[in-house]
Amino acid sequence: MPTPSAEDYLERIYELIQEKGYARVIDIASSLQVRSSSVTKMLQKLGTESLVNYEKYRGITLTPRGEAIAKSVKNRHRKLEELLRMLGVGERSIARDVEGVEHHVSPETLACFRDLVSFFQEHPETLTAFLKHRRARRCSQSIDA
Repeated sequence: MPTPSAEDYLERIYELIQEKGYARVIDIASSLQVRSSSVTKMLQKLGTESLVNYEKYRGITLTPRGEAIAKSVKNRHRKLEELLRMLGVGERSIARDVEGVEHHVSPETLACFRDLVSFFQEHPETLTAFLKHRRARRCSQSIDA
């Protein structure tokens, strides 16, 4: 299983290919805010693990296995964002929190999150009631403070 860092690279490569049709070292480095040399080292490692096809000065592609992992990471990322957004978490916190959690959540927990998101989508009145209760509780706590 790839490391969290490797998963970030695979996810970003996948996103770039979806957006632009290709992924280059410079694009990966820029979007992940790392040096090109760090990207090259990771690509070599991912290549030895048969997750990417990488030749210096050429485009980068994902192997079928690398793409499957990237899609899984992307899906996990989206579900966590969706859940936090539903719960009323602010966008800045969502971005930071998802990055901190997405590589450490177990498949079992992720399945529970998926079920919760589906439940809230099927029963929006329940989500509305929860958010109303949460806001009221937060307001009463700030008054007591």
